[in-house]
Amino acid sequence: MNLPTNRREWISAGALGFLSGGVMSGISNGNEQQERPRNFGTAKSCVVVFLFGGQGQQDTYDLKPNAPAEIRGEFTPISTNVIGTQICEHLPHLSKLMDKVTIVRSMSHTDFEHGSASYTALTGHPHPLPGTNTPARREDFPTYGAAVAHLKPTQGPVPSATVLGPVMHQGNRPPMAGQNAGFLGHAFEPFRVDRDPNDTDFSVAELALPAEVNGARFDQRYDLLNRLEPRFRAVDRLGEIRGMTDLKQRAFGLLGSGKSRQAFDLGNETEQLREHYGRHKFGQTMLLARRLVEAEVPLITVNWARSNREEWDTHSKNYPTMKDRLLPPFDQGISAFIADLDARGMLDSTLVIALGEFGRTPKINKDAGRDHWPDVYSLLVAGGGVKRGVVVGESDQHAAFPKTDPIAPWDLAATMYHLLGIGPETHVFDRAGRPFSLSPGRVATDLLS
Repeated sequence: MNLPTNRREWISAGALGFLSGGVMSGISNGNEQQERPRNFGTAKSCVVVFLFGGQGQQDTYDLKPNAPAEIRGEFTPISTNVIGTQICEHLPHLSKLMDKVTIVRSMSHTDFEHGSASYTALTGHPHPLPGTNTPARREDFPTYGAAVAHLKPTQGPVPSATVLGPVMHQGNRPPMAGQNAGFLGHAFEPFRVDRDPNDTDFSVAELALPAEVNGARFDQRYDLLNRLEPRFRAVDRLGEIRGMTDLKQRAFGLLGSGKSRQAFDLGNETEQLREHYGRHKFGQTMLLARRLVEAEVPLITVNWARSNREEWDTHSKNYPTMKDRLLPPFDQGISAFIADLDARGMLDSTLVIALGEFGRTPKINKDAGRDHWPDVYSLLVAGGGVKRGVVVGESDQHAAFPKTDPIAPWDLAATMYHLLGIGPETHVFDRAGRPFSLSPGRVATDLLS
């Protein structure tokens, strides 16, 4: 294969897609000819909003007003624009958009710990050490963005996967598993932007050339690295240099691309629209996510916070925390995002998933909070081939266990890949050449429009 030799050729070739398309030898689609459920490949992009800590189902989408006080809590349900569907009173913007989204009230798994449950939520695979906060490891299953970058990369000069927000940690421990490319290697790490888009001086420095490096010097550096690579590969027994070479090619493609820089430039948005999304970190991050959808980035992950502490992990002071600090920006940002996509004709081709790693306990604890609860929880999905204006699944009278239609995280992952046009049964290979199914779950056909 003859690689482009300078910056300009990389741009015209679609550097990232060119690169990723050349390293897909570790893919096996297995039963490609099998009949698939409807809406395969409907979504061009997917935005995963990860609410680290665990959003309480009974305080958002699945209130139980007839339950005892220690279960129903302080919030009351309000009607939405879909007759018969109610959600929390502190989600007024979402209540007016319920005809555009679907609520799942029967998500369920068995892992009570943040680290391993987050791994499951972000990879679609149970962690091999459930109930732990094992840090990220090289043998981890790849996060969604890495898997999509490997299997269905963009053909344009933009990232195939982007993470907006910080690297997540459980407390003061090392970075959690489930956030990186794992056994796929460095070449497929999502492009990360961890600065606050609401800052007045927000920019993505990684996409800017140093002042002293002009176009000619940029091309010279690229040419020098290309000439050195054959010598590096001769001593690369473990394949590490090959991975770094791929990463280098991706970096040069990004630096040479005006489209990437424009996608991350919020200065092109009107002040009125920025206010509509909310002049806070989450709102402006969702606006940035919409720009990346327009730029045709296939997988965008939005991380709410670095740590679970004092965020959605509301073991104490649940109600003032939710009412005053968490629900208002979430409601404004996610609602503006969905409405904006729909107004631009992009919601039907963009899958939106807003979820945490689990829910919260039915019973309020002694500290006026709710603890970890994976047995049943809720999430919001929209666009990309899923139904609009419905509720899928039902919990019991205390929002403690599924009453109907339980959906596991790996089922949600299988559905996401299906809608993105990637067969969930597709095999990816680890460093030892062992095959793994992309998802062990089933496509949740109840979600499909």
